[in-house]
This record gives sequence, C-alpha cells and structure tokens, in this order.
Amino acid sequence: MLRADLSEEEGIATVEARLSDRKNPVDLLVNNAGFGNKGRYLEVSMADELMMLKVHCEAVLRLTSAAAASMRERRRGGVVNVASVAAFVPRGTYGASKAWVVQFTQGAARDLAGSGVRLMALCPGFVRTEFHQRAGMGTDNVPGWMWLDADKLVEAALKDLARGKALSIPDPRYKALTGLMKLAPRRAVSRASATTGRRYGPN
Repeated sequence: MLRADLSEEEGIATVEARLSDRKNPVDLLVNNAGFGNKGRYLEVSMADELMMLKVHCEAVLRLTSAAAASMRERRRGGVVNVASVAAFVPRGTYGASKAWVVQFTQGAARDLAGSGVRLMALCPGFVRTEFHQRAGMGTDNVPGWMWLDADKLVEAALKDLARGKALSIPDPRYKALTGLMKLAPRRAVSRASATTGRRYGPN
C-alpha cells in the first residue's frame, strides 16, 4: 500500500512516480482526495484555502496527467476525478475548486478522445462518509432523501465510465437539481446556496 499526503509536494511526487511506472501500470485512477473548510470566504485562513486548491486542483492535474500519459501509450485506462454537485453552485472555494475539476476533466477527455483513455468527472451530492464529520459540519438538518449510498454511487459511476461519459451525476435526484440550477437565474441560485450552506455545509 502506498501512503501519501497530497497536500505536500513530496506526496504528490510519490504518487506521480507510481502512476508513471510502465512496468507496473495502473489501469484505473480515482482522484478522490479532498476536504472541506468550515467557514465563509475570509473566515478561513489563506493557508487552508491554498491547501484545498493544492489537493483539489494541483494534485488532480498532476496525477491525472501522469496516469493518462502512461495509459495513452497502452491505449487503455480510465481516470475518475471526484468533483461534486457543488461545482454548479457559486459558493466559496470548495465549489470553485470542484468546478475546476469538472472543466479540466471534460476538456482533457475531449483532447484524449479516440486514444483509449477515458476521463470522467464524478459529481455526487451528499454521501454517507466521514467528510462532513471531519470538516466539523453538522448534518442533522439534511433531509434523508438527499443522502446517497456510497456502494450504489460507485456502481453507477463505473457504469457511466464504461459508457464513455465525461461527466457523471449518478442519481436522478441530483440530476434534476443540477438541471434546475442551470435554468434558474444565477443570483437566485447564489442566494439559495448561501442559505443551504449555512444549514448543511458543502456537498
């Protein structure tokens, strides 16, 4: 097992080296490392904001690139970059970093079309993991229908990857919500996300 802290240069470089190993190739990379900061803009320290960007953006860029280069030589392989439905909501550094993941992955997927390498951005909603607890965010007010089962989420995501999708929102409930967000005025979405964020935290 390889352990690495992706908020540190040494950790990213260690995983890059593993993904670039042609003798022991990796066929599927899932960039799932991430965290949330509790607090609004200017309430979170700059050091924590920059650490989030390093994990959510720099690490994703570098590890995806290392894996994809090796996969393209073999003409097979897949990369799943875990984003969030928060990518479609104008709210803070977390949502902005996940929006970057979506845009980067979709663009890279187009550039690698026909190479045998599949890239997909995965955008789940609330999933029952340790994410919110570790971020110190309460979830008591989150309606039960908004929670997703992790195992079912993984199954749906892998099916979307096999279908060649560059973007996966693997649940009808969240597909409907993101569709409504795209249609609603940007200002209204921003106000609604601010209210939801105070109650639920990022998802």
